[in-house]
Amino acid sequence: MNNSNYPILYSFRRCPYAMRARLALYACGITCELREVVLRDKPEEMLEISPKATVPVLQLQDGAVIDESRDVMFWAIEQNDPHGWSKFIDETKELVDINDNKFKQHLDKYKYSSRHPELSKEEHRENGDFFLALLDERLKDKPFLNGDQITVTDLSVFPFIRQFAFVDKDYFDSRPYPHLQKWLERNLESDLFKSIMTKYPKWELGHDIILFANN
Repeated sequence: MNNSNYPILYSFRRCPYAMRARLALYACGITCELREVVLRDKPEEMLEISPKATVPVLQLQDGAVIDESRDVMFWAIEQNDPHGWSKFIDETKELVDINDNKFKQHLDKYKYSSRHPELSKEEHRENGDFFLALLDERLKDKPFLNGDQITVTDLSVFPFIRQFAFVDKDYFDSRPYPHLQKWLERNLESDLFKSIMTKYPKWELGHDIILFANN
């Protein structure tokens, strides 16, 4: 059971899946007890409730566990939807499916190309171009994926485009995707993103509670 006064979020600052979850929780005003994880030394408390051993893991106050980042996003919107994002959930799910099931494999092989010598780093990179082109096309006449304002659709893919871009930022900036490049900069410079990237020490049992909250 969760003995905290809040949902408990196991997170890792630089993981794009954990970023996605934190962005949605923060934007929806959901206060959590944050437990920063070191991936090479995961706490037993997290492994006991989620044997899949990946972040994010959200343990609710009734003990229920949500350990898929997309589900954390949609749960947050169900609890509190101050921006009216629920109407974008279906198209967000469609984009998340492409991101998580197709694009992410190419991103990982590009970033960690030495582990995937079946293709060159450049070939792995080119295999991810289809998603960059898709997003750039969607952004050609609007600043965000659903219009003039950021929505959960943007939050669901932004951390992964950020990760892809910063493998070789000069290369990314040279690509013929001007709308996507501007969109990335808008997200990087947003108060929302800056608010969820605070550095926290590794969580250990008995340490002071750290609240992750949009105050």
